[in-house]
Amino acid sequence: MSKPPEGYHVVRRHIRRNPSARAGKLSGWTIAGLVAGVWLWGQLVGFGDTAPAGPAEPQAPQPSVSADVGR
Repeated sequence: MSKPPEGYHVVRRHIRRNPSARAGKLSGWTIAGLVAGVWLWGQLVGFGDTAPAGPAEPQAPQPSVSADVGR
């Protein structure tokens, strides 16, 4: 058998590509995990829920549909 091309090696009579460092690449599972982590953080802790910018006025209670009319 001849020598494999540059960047390849022989394993059990098959030519395989040499392993390379994958620095800087994120796998799909890593990205999905990061997105899920951010989503969970937002559900559990919140993203800094603040009061509205305007003056805070208390909401008047709204009667429900089944309330007595007062006859």
